Amino acid sequence: MFIQPIDTTSLGTAVGSTTGTATKNNMDPAASQDRFLKLLVAQLNNQDPLNPMDNAQMTTQMAQINTVSGIQELNATLKGMAAQFSSTSALQATSLIGREALLPGETLAFKNGQGKAAFSLEAKATDVKVDIMGTNGEVIKTIEMGALSGGLHGFNWDAEGVDPATVKGFKVRAFSGNERVDTVALQRLSVDSVSFASGSIQMLLQDGSTRAYNDVLAFM
Repeated sequence: MFIQPIDTTSLGTAVGSTTGTATKNNMDPAASQDRFLKLLVAQLNNQDPLNPMDNAQMTTQMAQINTVSGIQELNATLKGMAAQFSSTSALQATSLIGREALLPGETLAFKNGQGKAAFSLEAKATDVKVDIMGTNGEVIKTIEMGALSGGLHGFNWDAEGVDPATVKGFKVRAFSGNERVDTVALQRLSVDSVSFASGSIQMLLQDGSTRAYNDVLAFM
């Protein structure tokens, strides 16, 4: 009896579809290869001696089973890597607790009689001042920062006896000689807790707000 070479449909049935509703056994590369080899051996045993299957047909069918098996193994590897990445990211997220997140804004954070915030300088400045502003736009306090290099800088203000409700925020004035240096005001908020869901790190901050990790410019 002559058996025709295994067609794509037969092969797909033998090895199981890589998409859709394949059973557990169909998704097992070893089981798929075993079924394929049994079909191939049966075909070779029953082929027409006068018209045997040529090498090209056999090579094509073996390549098909290897491709399907390779895809299944790759999917399994990627799932394992994704699980490992999630575990590593969650572990790294917990290390953020207690650190200070820097976000755009002119609001000071208060704790234990201290007001804190930060700012960035576009370039080196020879004279930097921080003005603490009241709710009516008045300057409550000017902090002399002196000469600073370009980059991120934090500051603390002794606000003992000051009601935080009377403080609107702060402004930074920076000069290099007579030239003004561009600045960016930054909130400086402690990270109280973190959560990790759907590949995104969420942080509960000192002021009670929840912010995504990607919203943070830097950590101190």
